[in-house]
Amino acid sequence: MSYKFEKGKIYRMPTHFGPSLGPRQGPDGRKFECKDNPKVKSISVNFLTNPDQLQSFLPPNFSLYNDPVVTVTASYIKEIEWLAGRGYNTLGVSFPVEFNGEKDKARGNFLLVLWENLTDPILTGREELGFSKIYCKLPEPKVYKDKISCTASWMDFNFMNLEVNKISSGDPPSNKRSPEDEYLKGMLHYKYIPRTGGFPGSWGEKDISYAVLTPEETPNKVTKSISYGQGEVNFIKARWEDMPTQYTIVNAFADLEKIKYLDATITETVGMKDISDQRVLL
Repeated sequence: MSYKFEKGKIYRMPTHFGPSLGPRQGPDGRKFECKDNPKVKSISVNFLTNPDQLQSFLPPNFSLYNDPVVTVTASYIKEIEWLAGRGYNTLGVSFPVEFNGEKDKARGNFLLVLWENLTDPILTGREELGFSKIYCKLPEPKVYKDKISCTASWMDFNFMNLEVNKISSGDPPSNKRSPEDEYLKGMLHYKYIPRTGGFPGSWGEKDISYAVLTPEETPNKVTKSISYGQGEVNFIKARWEDMPTQYTIVNAFADLEKIKYLDATITETVGMKDISDQRVLL
């Protein structure tokens, strides 16, 4: 007798062993509160760039909003409850956009790509949430005096160096809510799942594609400290031989014009959410 899918349960491939475990569904279907975990250290470098270059990255119904500022953030995440206390690291690239759909309007940073160094969050984030997640190696940052350095690599090819120096502590930002208006606020994404081909010429079609929003409200997240400094980030040009499936991504970032660097930040936070409030934008 074949198995049946349980209504209201989250499944991912392979589906043959019952509902899948992850950040939004623990053993026996329990939820994770994310009140005293995870502990996150994030290093962000911001720079002003050519708006025409950013415009070329945008899917339908998206447009630039405010200044064309690219944010590159390396985050080091510890004590994650849904991973039974383990952690992983991420590297994200984003910039501010506006979405105008048939029904929904939204503003926030558009996450172009999020590299991660662990399979579990990549699969759950891509399939369930619509994050543009891919893999790379992200070692722990190096700290020396008032300088912190981060790197990213794929199969021993180092493709990114990020550094913040002249670091000084500052006051945590006040938890100000965005002004009330017609726009939803949060991090924006574009989910795309290709259709499996079954006959010649059928490849290259989509199963689904739509915009997705991670709402900004994260009530359990507490900023413990914030520091400021002078930052610099460099993506290193790659060949197909260096990164066969990712070199176009890295080279697009390497080609971005850096008009001016803005303040870099180092933040330490505790608490998060399971992102079960993720929603499709229509």
